[in-house]
Order: sequence, then structure tokens, then C-alpha cells
Amino acid sequence: MDKELIIRSSPEAVDFALLKDGKLVELHKDEDGNKFAVGDVFIAKIRKAVPGLNAAFVNVGYEKDAFLHYHDLGPQISSLLKFTKRVSTGKLKDFSLKDYPFEKDIDKDGKINNVLKSNQSILVQIVKEPISTKGPRISSELSIAGRYIVLVPFSDRISISQKIENREEKDRLKRLVKSITPPGFGVIVRTVAEGKKVAELDKDLQHLLSRWTTMCKKLHKAHHPTKVLGELNKASSILRDIFNDTFTGIHVDDEELYFQIKDYLQEIAPNKESIVKLYQSKVPIFEKYGIERQIKTSFGKTVSMAKGAYLVIEHTEALHVIDVNSGNRSNKSNSQEDTALEVNLISATEVARQLRLRDMGGIIVVDFIDLNSAENRKKLYNHLREEMKDDRAKHKILPPSKFGLIQITRQRVRPEMNIKTREVNPNGDNGEEVEAPIVLVQKITHDLEQLFKKDYKKVTLNTHPFIAAFLTKGFPSVRSKWFFEHKKWVKIQPRDAYTYLEYHFYDKNGDLIK
Repeated sequence: MDKELIIRSSPEAVDFALLKDGKLVELHKDEDGNKFAVGDVFIAKIRKAVPGLNAAFVNVGYEKDAFLHYHDLGPQISSLLKFTKRVSTGKLKDFSLKDYPFEKDIDKDGKINNVLKSNQSILVQIVKEPISTKGPRISSELSIAGRYIVLVPFSDRISISQKIENREEKDRLKRLVKSITPPGFGVIVRTVAEGKKVAELDKDLQHLLSRWTTMCKKLHKAHHPTKVLGELNKASSILRDIFNDTFTGIHVDDEELYFQIKDYLQEIAPNKESIVKLYQSKVPIFEKYGIERQIKTSFGKTVSMAKGAYLVIEHTEALHVIDVNSGNRSNKSNSQEDTALEVNLISATEVARQLRLRDMGGIIVVDFIDLNSAENRKKLYNHLREEMKDDRAKHKILPPSKFGLIQITRQRVRPEMNIKTREVNPNGDNGEEVEAPIVLVQKITHDLEQLFKKDYKKVTLNTHPFIAAFLTKGFPSVRSKWFFEHKKWVKIQPRDAYTYLEYHFYDKNGDLIK
């Protein structure tokens, strides 16, 4: 399996596309203006505690105050508040927590106004970026993520990722990490730590401790609010979270970013440094790897799939609804049930991809085609779970309901990736929008495949001159690809009178087919 990361740089943003066997599965954007990324730590002030919500609103410098619920304070909030005050005033210069006296844990069912007061200084971490009309969601239970471990100040717990299933390996990692973790800190061991030696874990730990020390040094006389610990640059944070031995290539079109990534890989996986390549062709990098085409065809309301099936994706404020349609596919299955299962399995794979690609969160309801067999419903459910195994966002999938609906909840920590796939209609002057040409070409290709299945020997396509030019230009042109695939030549006739989206097929006698 080929797994590649393609990175496109521009003055305003950096785009990251993750490809699996050439297919786009994740798309991320790092914009210069994003001052509130997940993982950033701020020294801030409590604006007010609201007992009715058992939460506080905190000024972190965003136009709307951040929301801090009592359950996100962490059991050792009293120790953190005291530590923050002493470091900010310069009374404490040792940040190691080695001999720091911990306060008693707060009551897990307590009240916010018994713990926090207005205008109080507090260290908080962004756990959810501003989405829609809401400000950031924050926590005061801090954690600093590394490659193999996550460092948790004011804790003594050693936790191992649940995705590591081997009991002996879990015990080994717990023993190793316990031997190197300094007092006053807890550690969460990440999945990629499986099989790693103590020296690699310790190197990661020391790096995180130095980041903690650097952050603490900024607290003295810091203005409120101020970011005191920023996430790594996006390239490094993405590599930290998704990079593994299965990667076959990282292609980047910016020299500075290229050296940054090489340096970071030199630290975390020296044997993989050679897979980083600087892209220097005149053809834009996203065009070269077919990403622009996939973006245009994957982010619309309707998403086409194999064998004529398609998804319709609707977004509301409360939830996302995905409808599965079999389309006009040719039925080679033995029964309606087999057809429904086949379409549902194809759709489940695409649904899992779409959730990652668009970073859809909250409640998602998928309306699959009804299955009568309980065994088939279970097969569909297990297939969807397997397809979503690589999804890093926390999610839960419920079994199919009696109506064929599958409900999914998926963690949403940043705004959903929303890409415009429609363009202004060149035939109209009232601001009307139409599908992008690449989507239209995909429809023509699909219709053509259906005609060839019906044994039409000669087909003539009449279409708008712009579309005709697109289909015939270059080598291999779209028309040439049709010929190589179906061994049938399609005559293309430009028609000035046609509107932009209009096209028709004619047979060898000049009679209209479609």
C-alpha cells in the first residue's frame, strides 16, 4: 500500500493532502491567521464563573470568551492555580515539580464557584477550536504531546493506549515509562510507542520536559491573555500524529518546509529521511498528483462511487445526514438483497473516507439501503468499523436500526473542511452557479460507460465547445483514455448553441440516444 503526504505551500496557508494508494483520504490546511489551534496553552484570566452551567468563561483573546466546564478543570486544579501564581510573581523558579507540595484533589461533583474566582489567572489549553458561533473550548488539565508519549503535569498516572492490545507489551511499556518519569508528572503512552526501546522513550520525554520548562519561563510578568506554549508547526504535528513505517513518500514544494520536515524526520525516524522529496516541476504539485481533481469531485453535495452508486451529503447545524443511493448501476447480483449489500459495502468505505476528508464531527446519520438479513446488517456494521479503524478522531458507531440507519458520533475539535466545488455559470449573468467542469466530465464518462454496456458500436458526443476542447486536448486526452479502456472511438462534435452543462449522445445513424 502506497501512503504519501503531499504538501503545497503558499504565502497565506500550507495545504496537506494524505493519499492512500493515490486516493485522497485526509486534507488539512494550516492558515497563518489561526491563533487558536488545538493543543495551544494560554495564560488567561477568568471573566466570570456561571454556577447555573457549572462552568466559567475565560478571556483567551478571542472575540468570544472560551468555555471551561467544571469537569475540564482536572483533579489537581488547586495545585495548578497555586503553581501559576507563584511562577508568575517570580516566587518559584524550580519548574520540575520534584518537591512541589500538591493540594488535595477537588471534588468530582463540586461547584465551579468554589474553585474559580473572577479575574483569577489560570493556565488553559485549547481542546476545541472556535466553530460556527462558539468560542474555543478549553481545559486546565494540561497535556504536552510528543511522538511516543504525552506528558501530563500535576499527575502520577501512567496510561497505555488502548490500541496496544498485547498484554505483555503494555506491561513492558508501563514498567519502562515508570522508571524514567520524574515526580509530579503523569504520562500517556501513544500507540506508536509499541516495540520502542527505553532510550527512544526517554529522548521524547526529555524533549517534552524542556518544552514545559520553556513555557514556565514565559509566565513571569506575562500579559493576560498570552499564548505561552504553541503546537508544533502543522507539518511536524501532522507527521507526529500520522507518520509510521508504511509511508512511502513525502513531497513538498517549498524549500524551507522541505528542510524542516527532513530535520524532524531525522529526529523521529532517521531511516525514513530519504522519502522526503522537494518538488520542483512547473506543474502545480496538487495537479501533478491528481489532488485538485479529487477535491472537485469529493466535496460536493453528491459524491459518485463505483458502479453508478452515489452518496448525497446534507449538513445541518445539529447533524449531518448521508443518503446512500444505488443509482442506475447494472445488476449482476443474484438478488435485490445481494445488490443492496454490495452497494452498502462500497458506500461504507466511502463514508469512512468522507468523514476523515471533510473532518465531519458531531452526529452523523447514514441512511443505507435496507437489508432484510441480520447477517448482512452485521457484515455492513463490521465493515464500517474496520474502515474507520484508521480514523484518529474519537468516534462511536451504533449498529443499524430497524430502518437501516447507522448513527455515528465523531469528535469535532476544529471547523469542518468546507471546500467550494461549484463555479459561476458562464452562460448566465445572474450569479447562478453550476458544477465544476471536472464533475461534468465525470458524469459524461459514466453515461458513456452505460452506453457501451448496451453495445452501441459508434457514439457521437455533442457538447459545449469548452467541454469539447477539454475532452480532446493533450495526450493522453480524456477521449484517448476512453479508447484505451473501451476500445471504441467517440466522435466529439462542438455545438455553439449548447449551454455549458448540455450534452447529448447520438448513434451511428445520427439518432439521439440520450
